[in-house]
Amino acid sequence: MAKYILKRILQAIPLLLIISIICFALIQMAPYNAVDAMTTPKMPQETINLIKAKYGFDKPAYVQYFLWLKGMLTGQFGYSIVTHESISNDLSARLPATMVLVFPAYLISLAISIVLGLIAGSNKNKLVDKIIDGFCSISIATPTFWFAMILIFIFGYKLSILPILGMNTIGVEGSISDFLLHYIMPCFVLVIAYTPELVRYVRSSTIGQTSEGYVMVQNAFGASKSEILFKHICKNVLLPIITKIGMALPMLVTGAMITETVFGWPGVGPYFVTAVRGLDYPVVMAILVLSSSMVIIGNLLSDILYSIVDPRIKEME
Repeated sequence: MAKYILKRILQAIPLLLIISIICFALIQMAPYNAVDAMTTPKMPQETINLIKAKYGFDKPAYVQYFLWLKGMLTGQFGYSIVTHESISNDLSARLPATMVLVFPAYLISLAISIVLGLIAGSNKNKLVDKIIDGFCSISIATPTFWFAMILIFIFGYKLSILPILGMNTIGVEGSISDFLLHYIMPCFVLVIAYTPELVRYVRSSTIGQTSEGYVMVQNAFGASKSEILFKHICKNVLLPIITKIGMALPMLVTGAMITETVFGWPGVGPYFVTAVRGLDYPVVMAILVLSSSMVIIGNLLSDILYSIVDPRIKEME
């Protein structure tokens, strides 16, 4: 097991390095750079040169990259060009808010999708399967920002039963009931956004399992349909779900970007959107590398978890 994990980690290191190079190169090739955000056409060239020197933009690109990479490896992501605040401090303050919103929402959607996917897969092409598939199709086709705004209009404006923006009401920070009221709408939007893909994933796995030999054996022994479904098929369906859980790791950083922005949730989403609008490239690069790294780490965790629950994976390597 240790050898397998070490092999996967060593394979991930070059990928992380390549990702950092690509992110840095994309920022360098952008039509506007950070200097453009801090200067005006009438500004003297001497002043522009001083600004470039202050932020290290007067150095060659490869020198800028290595200095930036050194900072990333030590956890020092640099400073925002717009606010002049430490990016590390900003992310450490915003990441918990994003995780509190995204992680429970994903777990809820995962639990719902397992039940709905099992039911739909075991009733292929029947009425219940068509109803569940219709729900998935509508959810996938509905833009997240539009659905969020509809909820805000109905429950926040018309009915006035839920707060519209933020994580807490100003002046009542620390109140659990107030937090939950703010939490309901963004969490519901994310659950609706995450569930359809997971339902279809579980459904397809369930359909494949229903034709396996062990299902016919259980039928021969007189086991009920629900017992076969939730006691036997469910175990085998949950194995591929481990991959989906690992791949969900990047969503803890940027998975709720649109929802957070619409609801004014103080997470990474609004921070990233503001940075893009203000050409705050140090912030953009930090979040891009962080989210891309989460993809690699998520893949790594998926492989490790899969090898734990299914030892045959290690034997095939």
